[in-house]
Amino acid sequence: MTSPTTARRMWRVFDTLHAVTYFAPESDEEFRACGLKGFWMGYFAGRSAPMGAVEPAVATATFYNFAPRMASRALPDAWGFASPAAVLEARLAGMDRALGRIFGADRASGDVRRAAELGRRAAESVTVVGRPLAAGNAALPWPDDPLLVLWQATTILREHRGDGHVAALVDAGLNGLEAHISFVGGGGVSRAVLQPARGWSDDEWDEAERAMVGRGWLDQGEPGTLTAVGAAGRQRIEDATDRMALEPWDRIGAEATEELRGLLKPMATRIAQSGLIPAVNPIGLAPET
Repeated sequence: MTSPTTARRMWRVFDTLHAVTYFAPESDEEFRACGLKGFWMGYFAGRSAPMGAVEPAVATATFYNFAPRMASRALPDAWGFASPAAVLEARLAGMDRALGRIFGADRASGDVRRAAELGRRAAESVTVVGRPLAAGNAALPWPDDPLLVLWQATTILREHRGDGHVAALVDAGLNGLEAHISFVGGGGVSRAVLQPARGWSDDEWDEAERAMVGRGWLDQGEPGTLTAVGAAGRQRIEDATDRMALEPWDRIGAEATEELRGLLKPMATRIAQSGLIPAVNPIGLAPET
């Protein structure tokens, strides 16, 4: 059996590969080329397309942490410009170009092929019932190119973990905005970085902070800072997320898991050293270096 810490260690390396999707200019270019208007329309359509032509309420519920107006500005208008199938083609084309630029001739290396094999095994092992974003991506056909197979595997694994994280937040009684505030309060990322990227107004943020002070999660004397109660609550959320993300690593076993991590780590380092993913980002991901 693997340890819950394994899930977090694996997340740091595989999510760095997946996160290229959101930061690579090639992704934005391909989404615009297929007819989508602007970065955020590409983001909402690209991430939700595996579930079909969903309404904004579905994207808001599954993504969980965005202000509802963010999804409403992108959906359902996006589906009038490009079908989900066309959006998925654009998403894959963007990743083909972006990962090709980063890895060059190494994209066909034996290490990439082996990582793709192990990553696919892990991704195909997960249970997707109750995990809509993981389920949508797991239902897609696999690409032929090994590097794109690896990217798709990391996408399934990332959404599987994310769906579990949402379940942990719901269980803790935190809505999407409160989840952000607890993350900021624990030092995960600053309000200045997170709030504008998720579309919440100052009034909404301040009101939610007051509510969390009332619940004992935030310190009244130090605005935005978690109390001991809040810190413990946040830790329970992170621990539950890790436990619910253990399935693929238990399924493929500790030896294969560590082999995959060893293959992914230099790839994550290469992405980090490219400067593509900012050191401070709304995801709260610190890429391996």
